[in-house]
Amino acid sequence: MTHTDVLIIGAGAAGLMCAASAGYRGRSVTVVDMGKKAGRKILISGGGRCNFTNQNTTPSNYICQNPHFVKSALSRYSADDFIELVDRHSVNYHHKTLGQLFCDDSAQDIVNVLLTECEWAGVTLNLRTEVLSVSQNDDKTYLVKTSDKEYQCQSLVVASGGLTMPKLGASPIGYKIAEQFGLNVLPTTAALVPFTLHDHDKQRFDGLSGISIDCNVTSEDGTSFRENILFTHRGLSGPAILQISSFWRAGQAITIDLLPNQQLTDTINDWREHQAQKSVKNLLSTILPKRFVEVIMNDEVSAPLITDKAIKQLSHKEITILSNYLHHWQIKPNGTEGYRTAEVTLGGVNTDEISSKTFEAKNHAGLYFIGEVIDVTGFLGGYNFQFCWASGVACGQVV
Repeated sequence: MTHTDVLIIGAGAAGLMCAASAGYRGRSVTVVDMGKKAGRKILISGGGRCNFTNQNTTPSNYICQNPHFVKSALSRYSADDFIELVDRHSVNYHHKTLGQLFCDDSAQDIVNVLLTECEWAGVTLNLRTEVLSVSQNDDKTYLVKTSDKEYQCQSLVVASGGLTMPKLGASPIGYKIAEQFGLNVLPTTAALVPFTLHDHDKQRFDGLSGISIDCNVTSEDGTSFRENILFTHRGLSGPAILQISSFWRAGQAITIDLLPNQQLTDTINDWREHQAQKSVKNLLSTILPKRFVEVIMNDEVSAPLITDKAIKQLSHKEITILSNYLHHWQIKPNGTEGYRTAEVTLGGVNTDEISSKTFEAKNHAGLYFIGEVIDVTGFLGGYNFQFCWASGVACGQVV
């Protein structure tokens, strides 16, 4: 039997952050993880450069059944606090649009920061270690049996993540532990994930793979995101699609404004005045990708609305129809690519069961849940990492 003050299940962003925070308080801390490496999701995030936080982080950037839950942790450990940590370790990084921060070199830099902090804090890290069972002793300590030894701990922290990217070892163990101790787990689904299309739409857009368009995408509940969409050989991806996927439900359509920077009716009127002889197709190709324009001009769904003729020949009714079509382009996804490519898991351990200040289960002293395993899902752009840092620190300060 190995005795440790704190046992953390999961060597990801939240788990390592919590471990360092607790270790610096003089607690003996052990982290166990099934993987060969710590921080596996960190390593592949942001195209290998890790979008490690967002300077514009607010509670409104999170989806949670209790919208107030994230406020406490985010206010006590902000994006600036993590940036200060990164600066102390001399990591080079750069700003992108919308407050996103990325490593200049590699996501390994962020993992190295966390591992160095854990080393300085005296944390023990055991990789390739599978958790087999968890139970609570009569003295209210926890007994955790793993593939190589048994641990007894005062505080058990579940930082096992969600179900995304199963090839990296994702598992439902965190949800199972929660349910074992009577906590409610909300239904889970893939989020920040590309859409797949029905066969007829795949055929319509065959050949558009790789085309990107700046759009405003809106879900049926009225949520909108303004970023690029990307056509793929399976369907639709790109930042705007990943964002809206967290709000989309099976069977719903999404509405896409393909020209968010202009009113097409005004643009057409200008064309009619200055380029009257040019064709609709050629002029549309100056404001939208040519291959996309060719598809919709030859598309049996839209072709009756958009006949190619000189711009001056368009009637007012045709201008209205064309404008409505391109500003309110509707498409109904077949589904998503699922956990295989999703960046996060929507749903999880119900936050009503957890303290927003300490992340301790309300009905089980000494049992904590942090990071993605909880019903907290951030928008795309570094927000999920920031919640991992914040929840890890909040928990590490009390375990």
